[in-house]
This record gives sequence, structure tokens and C-alpha cells, in this order.
Amino acid sequence: MADMNEGAQDSLAPHMTFLAHATPRPGQLEMIQDGIRALERGYFHLAAAPTGIGKTAASLAAALQVVSELPQKKTVFFLTSRQTQHRIVVDTVRQINQRRKGMTPVRLVDMVGQAGMCVQPFAKESPLVFSLLCSQARKSRSCKPWITSAPGLKRRILASPLHVDELVGITQTHTENGVPAQTCPWKAAREAVSGADVFVGDYNHLFDDGVRDSSLKAMGLSLEDIIIIVDEAHNLPDRIRMTLEKRLTQTMIRNAQIELEEYAGVLAQAMNAPGGETLGIAQGLAQWAFEVLKASRAGFVALFERLRSSATGKDEECEVSTDDLLKVFHRACDEVEGTIGQQQLGASSGHKHPVVETAVRIHHLRDVLTGVDVDMEAGDDGNPMEPNAHKVAEILDCLLRFGSTSALTMVFDTKGKDGRITTHLLDPGLVAQPVFEQSAGALLMSGTLYPPSMYANILGLPNSRTTSVAYPSPFAAMRRPVLVARNVTTKYTERSPQNTATIRGHIQALINASPGNVAVFAPSYAMLNEIVLEGHFNGVRVLAENREWTKQDLDQIVDTLLMEKQAGGKILLAGVFGARLSEGVDYHSGALDAVACIGIPNSPPSVLSKALKTYAEDRFGRELAWKYTVSQPAINAILQAMGRPIRSVGDRALVLLLDRRVTDRTYTTCFPSDLKMNEAGDAETTERFAQRFFSRVHRIASLRDE
Repeated sequence: MADMNEGAQDSLAPHMTFLAHATPRPGQLEMIQDGIRALERGYFHLAAAPTGIGKTAASLAAALQVVSELPQKKTVFFLTSRQTQHRIVVDTVRQINQRRKGMTPVRLVDMVGQAGMCVQPFAKESPLVFSLLCSQARKSRSCKPWITSAPGLKRRILASPLHVDELVGITQTHTENGVPAQTCPWKAAREAVSGADVFVGDYNHLFDDGVRDSSLKAMGLSLEDIIIIVDEAHNLPDRIRMTLEKRLTQTMIRNAQIELEEYAGVLAQAMNAPGGETLGIAQGLAQWAFEVLKASRAGFVALFERLRSSATGKDEECEVSTDDLLKVFHRACDEVEGTIGQQQLGASSGHKHPVVETAVRIHHLRDVLTGVDVDMEAGDDGNPMEPNAHKVAEILDCLLRFGSTSALTMVFDTKGKDGRITTHLLDPGLVAQPVFEQSAGALLMSGTLYPPSMYANILGLPNSRTTSVAYPSPFAAMRRPVLVARNVTTKYTERSPQNTATIRGHIQALINASPGNVAVFAPSYAMLNEIVLEGHFNGVRVLAENREWTKQDLDQIVDTLLMEKQAGGKILLAGVFGARLSEGVDYHSGALDAVACIGIPNSPPSVLSKALKTYAEDRFGRELAWKYTVSQPAINAILQAMGRPIRSVGDRALVLLLDRRVTDRTYTTCFPSDLKMNEAGDAETTERFAQRFFSRVHRIASLRDE
């Protein structure tokens, strides 16, 4: 192995100037080489890269090397769903520049959401309130930082990599020619991207249509100018789905109608001003849209009553036909047109407003609703600061984009006053595929991007341009052994007080043998409460996840764990698969010594899960559909939790799986092929196994963390 690594390093020597450290880690060179080969051809490479391989440094080294050799400038977009990863990327580029002394430095721009970079007092408002207040302030030119020009700041941003918080601090004291020039950090960063080599931001910058169009335009870039790196790429499909998860209620229709009436009235008044005659068409369409929504109210009452009577199951829900929803709008249009006569769009006869042709009705209704600009106190559904007209427009946009395909399903549930309809995109590839195909290439990576071929299929990446590799873990089995408790399960038909007591016994055994903190994760808050929080564990303080925790609360978790360990105590950190403690926290410096995973987090049956499985069967076949929608997502959630204690090559941890079903073939094929499982038939065996492990294997604190 040593000879092979040395040979690989020699062959990669010309590219080593873009690696953040002098000595590559095991598996890192292979990932860099695979990334370079893919990007040189404009391909997409998916890397299931376990923690410790140095995937951030590897992906940047590959992308920057390819960019440096291209005749036309390309910008690397490093996209991540976690703000904690931003700092890691910035620090990695700083290390690259330190190693490149005497050579052209890598220029980087780091951005988070607009509110997170705002220096105005209203930055602390809710996202929707902030968005509207910011928009108003810019439109009225009352935001001084927004209108302040600071060309020197752009040069400073590109001179050396800055964390977001550093950039915000600099803008507050920035001067131009000795004169104070406080400017908007978000605006300054966005304008600097065109001169950068690396941009660090959220998935939304490319995978939300509205954000992408405005961002790339302001940055002076197109997708063809971009090489994409997607970090924690296992989250991308669900993030895309969530972006297109829109809700419709009867209250929203009522409020949108009120907003349209106000908007049409404002336009009518403006028509009386000099030059106002040009607003005639816009005012006519606004009045038409108002009449349509007014006429639709009765149709929505009838539709929601029918859906409520059809809702069944624990969650009282049912599927909604796209046609049923569109028929309400079309019938309302027919009613309005029957009242005002047949008149072509934009005509100027004596009628109050134009009739819109059937083929473009929904398009025009969406566009009018999107353009509604009313007093912020209008619209009071959930948040009084957001026009409901915009929400209805988003629903219509979903119907126009995906309603004619089987990739969109809508679900009615009885929550709220009258119930609600929610749109769900079943195929994230419809959004992701055109983005990737128009880009200059992409690297997608995650410790749980497993199997990578599944994610390539789900994201719609073409086989002819896609490569994927599951890299072996650099951790020997002895540094992260996996132990399966064979005498417990969370299968519904086999739950009992005795089974719960046996699970608790294994957790207590792990606590007894571990020298420090232990994390335990369950499939649901109900199960976490039943098994862990209602139990009693000796020698440990229980710290349970709270859904009300703020980002600041989460940021303090690791410090709390490390202080407790240093003081000789132990914490049992209790959380849920897929929630923030199991995915959103970096437990560095050996904060956790062990992790216990209770059960298998299969999604409960629902209208949505049934629709998703049916769609996947049509696309991938029955066998893959089950794996893609049920077994693999569940195991990947476990894998994500299993990786929490392992954050660097010097870490070590024991993993305890508390459900014998993980050894069934249905699930064993979902685990990485190099993962070996040991078995324990009782709690005593678990404790002896853990004692032997911790007595023989110690954390090597001097090794570099990822």
C-alpha cells in the first residue's frame, strides 16, 4: 500500500499546490485523481467519502487544478447545507494559499443568507418579515448601506479569504479615501463573486430557480461558468423537494383576493397621473385576477369539504388531483368571462378588464399574483408580513411546471382551520438535472452518499457523463467497531416492556464501559421519550434534544460535552435520527466516545410515501424503488448518526446498533461493503466488548482534524 501511495503521489505532484496540506491522507489522492479526470471532461463525480479522508480538501484540490488549466475562467461553487462547513472551506483555502506562497493566491467569497449578513436592526426579524422590510428599504432607498458604494471593499474581499462574520465586521468600519463607507456586506460579497475563484454558499444559489436567476445575474455568471461542489450531497434531493413544498389554504385564497383588490385600486389611481395610461393592461389584469379569486372562493369551499370527508388514516389525509385544483380556477375564469363578455387580452373596449384566453389563464394568474405589491399589513395568514398572493402564485407555478407529470403529488390534511393542500415534488432530478447539465462539471460528496449510484439516479445525472466511487474508510475496524445487539428490536409487533428494559440495559452497559460521553439516537421523539427519557441511567447526566433549541444552543453542545468530560463526568446525549443532533453538529476533539442507534428509522406509511414509492417503481423498478425510498434512506440516517463521534483520523468510537433487523439481508446490503458487524447476545457481552475496546484503543489527539 505504501508503494502504491508513493506512486500516486508522484503522479499527482504537479497538482499538489492546491492541496491544503503537504501529506495526503489515505484515499485522498484517489479522490483527487478521480475528481480531476471527471471535471476535465465536464463530467459529474459522486464520492461516498467517509470522514477522515479529507473530502473538503480533496474536492477543492481537484476543482482548482482543473480551473487553473482551462482557457476560460471558471468559478468553483462550493455549496453546503451547513453554515459550520463554511468556516472549514475558508480555512482550507487559507491553508492552500499558505502553501502557494509566491504563486497566485486562491480568491474566495463566503456568503450566507441575506439576513445573516445584514447590519440593519430588522435583520433579527423572522425570514419573511426581514425579506419584505429589506425589499422596502432598498426600494425606497432608505437603506444607507445598500446605496453606499465601496469599490475598495471588493478588492479587500478578494485579497484574502474572509469568513462571513469577518466580512460583516469589516464593512461596519470600512472607509473609502478616508471617508466612512459602511456598505451592505451581502451586496458587496455578491458583487465580488465574479472576480473570485471559489464561492461558498447554500444549495439555494443554484437549486432554487428564483434565487439562482437573481444570484447569477448579480454575480455576472452563467451556469456554464461554474464548476459545482456539493457538500453533504445526500441532503440535496430532500432540500430540492422542500423548496417546492408549498401549502394552500382557504384563508390564503381569501387574503390574496383582498390584496388583489387593493393592488388593482392602487393601479387605477396611478392611471390618473400623467403617463398613467400605460398601466391600463396591468390594471385590467389585476382586476381580472381579483374577480377570478373572488369567484373561486365557493369552489374552494366545496373542494376542501370534499377532501375533508375523504381524509383517512392517523394523519387524516388524502391525495389531491391536479385537475381538481385547476378546475376550481378555470371554472372561476369561466364565471368571470361570462359576466364581462368575450374580449381579447389587452383590448381596450368599454369593459373593466380583459378576458384571458383559456390556454394562458393560469400563467397570467400566476404572473399577476407574483407582481402584487401591497401594504405589508395586508395578508394575515400565519405571518401578516407576507402577501398571500405570492404564496398562491408559488402553488400555481408548481402546477404549471410539474402538474402535467406524475412527479408532482398534492396531499390534503386536516390541520388548521379548514385543512390545507401541500405540493410535493417526487422527482428532484427535474430541478437538479438541468442545473448540472448546464454547468462545467460537478463533484458531489458526502460520508453517507451511499450508494453513490442511487443518488446519481435520483438527481437525474446522465450515465454517459457520471462517475461514482465509494471510497473505503481510512479507519481500521479496530478504531470504529460496530456491535449489534441481537436480543432487541423496535419492530412494532415485538415491542414490550421487557424489550424496552433490554434496550436500556445495553445502553447502560455502554455507559459503564465508556470513558466519556455517549450519544443515543432514536427513530422518533416518542420512542426517544419512551426508551431513554422515561428510563433511569446510572453514572451519567442526560441531555435531551429540544425542538425549541436555537442555533446558539446547538453551538454550545460540544463545549458542554468537552467540559463535562474534562471534569470526569459523562453525558448521555439523546436525539433523533435526521434531526440536528444527529446531522448538524461537529463533535470535534473527541466530544463523543460512543454512539447507540435505537431501531431503524423507516418512514411511517402516508399518502406521500405511497406516492413516492409508486413513482420510484415506474422509474427504477420495484426492487430499486423499495431500496431508494425505504431501506436505504433509513440505513443512511443510521450511518449519519454512526459517524458523529468520528471527526478526524485520530478519533475512535464504539457504535452500538440496537435492533437485530440490521443483520437482515434487506438492510445489510444497504451498509458499505467494508463495514463489519460484531454481535452481542446480552448487555453483559456489550459491556465486556466495550471495555476491551476502550482499554486497547485510544484517541490520538495530535492528528489533524478534518
